[in-house]
Amino acid sequence: MSNLGFALEGAWKVLLAGLLFGAGLPLIFALGVRAMAYGAGGAAETGEQRPHPIGRLIGIACFLVVLGAVALGIAMIVASGFGKEVVFHGVLPVVQDKGH
Repeated sequence: MSNLGFALEGAWKVLLAGLLFGAGLPLIFALGVRAMAYGAGGAAETGEQRPHPIGRLIGIACFLVVLGAVALGIAMIVASGFGKEVVFHGVLPVVQDKGH
């Protein structure tokens, strides 16, 4: 493979990570805020409206995804400071020595 191929291969990975973490997490957070507004009744009227429990459930799920991504990022930074790395064996992340 040529150098251009290696550069393009790395470029799409950077683009994907940038879209996921640069725009994806704020988008999920915004969807969570919107869902919580729907869960609170969805209108700014003084009338009596029943809240939508599904809106609250979706909002909490969105906030948990964002909180998990932030916690994973902090764990990766701290682990690298101690000479370790975060790897995924299955679904859950595991902290192990580098090069294992």
